[in-house]
Amino acid sequence: MSKKPLVAIVGRPNVGKSTFFNKVCGKRISIVKNIPGVTRDRIYADAEWVGKHFSIIDTGGIGLPSDDVFGGDILKQATAAIETADVVLFMVDGKEGVMPEDYAVAEILRNTHKPIVLAVNKLDNNERDLTYDFYQLGLGDPFAISAEQGKGIGDLLDAVTVHFDRLEEDEAQEGVLRIAVIGKPNVGKSSIVNKILGYPRVIVSDVAGTTRDAVDTPFSLNGKDYVIIDTAGMRRKRGIEDESVERYGILRALAAIKRADVVLIVFNAEEELSEQDVRIAGLVHEEGKPSVVVMNKWDTVEKDGFTIEKFEDILKCDLAFMTYFKSIYVSATTGKRVEKILSVAQSSFENTNRRISTGTLNDILSDAVSMNEPPARNGRRLKIYYATQARVNPPKFVVFVNDESLVHFSYKRYLENCFRRAVDFTGTPIQIVFHNKSTQD
Repeated sequence: MSKKPLVAIVGRPNVGKSTFFNKVCGKRISIVKNIPGVTRDRIYADAEWVGKHFSIIDTGGIGLPSDDVFGGDILKQATAAIETADVVLFMVDGKEGVMPEDYAVAEILRNTHKPIVLAVNKLDNNERDLTYDFYQLGLGDPFAISAEQGKGIGDLLDAVTVHFDRLEEDEAQEGVLRIAVIGKPNVGKSSIVNKILGYPRVIVSDVAGTTRDAVDTPFSLNGKDYVIIDTAGMRRKRGIEDESVERYGILRALAAIKRADVVLIVFNAEEELSEQDVRIAGLVHEEGKPSVVVMNKWDTVEKDGFTIEKFEDILKCDLAFMTYFKSIYVSATTGKRVEKILSVAQSSFENTNRRISTGTLNDILSDAVSMNEPPARNGRRLKIYYATQARVNPPKFVVFVNDESLVHFSYKRYLENCFRRAVDFTGTPIQIVFHNKSTQD
């Protein structure tokens, strides 16, 4: 599956959304306080349930009084979360029963035509009879839970994750390459999108922040189907006013990264890479997405015979955490090399789906071990038995050893470099994990 499913927790204020979020994620991320409206922004985190990995969004409560200074802001946040989610978990308060705000939220959710799972929280003693009234919401069977005590959460997550299988089937049937275009404001993202499409699909302006939402545009070229996603420029958080609509565009850009197959990370070649440029690239890397670094406005850069090499050295330094990056130097203004972006993106996508036979993989591993002996600690040396590829997108390799605690990060990095020298994994991260052979089951 090319993206982690996205689950949004929504509901009116003070029904226990943040408590549930923290329980599922296994750590205290959201502020939990018995005052309606404490959670104002959406908060993303990764979670896992019985081997199924997904991202989860905590949201502010929908339905605060109209005179609340944050009410409209929270509604926009929650609505954006619903729009970007694959599954919506609607939480209500079993102690208080069905409230008018619950009907209002249910009406919003029914119009989304997305999978909805209804959780009736605060039922510490599993009072299932208190869930019956919630059938009135017309959202299917309610699940009795206690987020505080962790009761009923397993059954609820089973109901949430069952929808992931359908998402995988839908994705497999699509055969469409989804390409997200991200970067700081005013680096030329929309201009690149328009040039690729061959017509002005999105507004282009010299004013930073013109694009507010993620704009999906399907198109076909040379018999291949694509969806290109233009996103809002991601500013540093302290550069955004609390009430600015731009915040919602940024959060949609984060969601676009999650649902993309390949990400174009656009930089302005006229400027040195900033801390925010590097942070944006880091978001793509952390999501395990294949990518292409697009150096735009190349037409304005003074050049000699070594200009690209100099820029590549700078990128290798600034993006040291993603040594696998694949770059292309373009001008959206003149159109130079823009026509090559799709083929480079396709190459990154093919590399992230590359599968290596076990025989070839172990030949590479054997050569690596013979060239550089595994480390030892306290008189015990790491022994490497064999490796296998567990998955693609991104490629994940499992190496079986005598004692995984003996693996040093430098040796893990060495093995990754050996894999990359032997196989073309440019443009995609790869994962290497170690398991003790005696505990592989």
